[in-house]
Amino acid sequence: MRGPVGAAGEQTEWGIGRRWIVVGKVAGYSAALAMSLYLLVKVIWIVVGLLGNGPDDMGTAAWVVLNAVTVGMSAIGVTVALALTQNWGRRLPARPLIFFAWVGGGFLVPMLPYLVISGILTALRGGDPAPAGEGFLIGFGFLGMAAGLAVALPIYLRQRWPVAFQGRLEDRPGRPSWFPLLAVAVTVALGLLWLSWAVGGTLGITPAHRAGGGDLNDRLLDGSAGLWALVGGWSVWAFDHHRPARLPRWVPMSLAFTASGSLFAWGCWKLPMAIIRPAGYVAVDYPAVAVVQHTLSIVVGAAMLATVLSAALDRRQVADDDGRRQGWTGGEPRG
Repeated sequence: MRGPVGAAGEQTEWGIGRRWIVVGKVAGYSAALAMSLYLLVKVIWIVVGLLGNGPDDMGTAAWVVLNAVTVGMSAIGVTVALALTQNWGRRLPARPLIFFAWVGGGFLVPMLPYLVISGILTALRGGDPAPAGEGFLIGFGFLGMAAGLAVALPIYLRQRWPVAFQGRLEDRPGRPSWFPLLAVAVTVALGLLWLSWAVGGTLGITPAHRAGGGDLNDRLLDGSAGLWALVGGWSVWAFDHHRPARLPRWVPMSLAFTASGSLFAWGCWKLPMAIIRPAGYVAVDYPAVAVVQHTLSIVVGAAMLATVLSAALDRRQVADDDGRRQGWTGGEPRG
């Protein structure tokens, strides 16, 4: 199937070069394979738990439920990764596909820098950066799925909605409004809070963790979350103000999509943990602080996605108008 007509009158397949299509397919299949290994480990853990051999610090029911949730999440991840590589994936309804890709990408893609840095620091401290057995499969599953989605997802989005990623920010006049700016302000506040924890800040931290100085792994996670929040806030601000003018649209579009998904996905995961506090879970922050920050993370993540989709639809409408004026009735694939 052919995509929109280019400026020189030539057609490209779904608005993107064939070489990139091949790269996207390889990345998507790799992501599906990596997450399948993680899925296999989780299924084994459920079977082991049902046989009464689960961990001592967690009951059988809690262990099975927790792993059943991750099995469902990983199964959806495999399906999404395959959808990014197959022709039937382009025919799926846009809304559920975008939602699951947004959440899955938000969970995993921002973790790539953390996984790499954590592995390097572990090796420098004399630890084993490549644990054997189940630990290796879980780590490989996360890393492989994250890397695969980081490549396959933007290529798929660019294939299916090419016009939304074309051009520069200056192509549309700026129309600043209070809604995205409020989301940006909250996002930046969350990012600065998490970055302060990463460098040893204690605002909102419980006395027990304050006295212990904080775990290096927790600080890396806080630093990663804080940086992605600031990146997402900047991307939405750039969309809203159409600055810097010469910046290609695909840069803030991709960053805002990933960062907003991270805020939403991890907020949805951590909020129930902060409220229920299952066995073995110990939060570093006060319960009220945890509930407020994770709730805000969910809300602003959704608000940022709304801004991104609005900008994409704006761009598509301009292309449709231009096409009608030029007598072009072909176009991009619809959701």
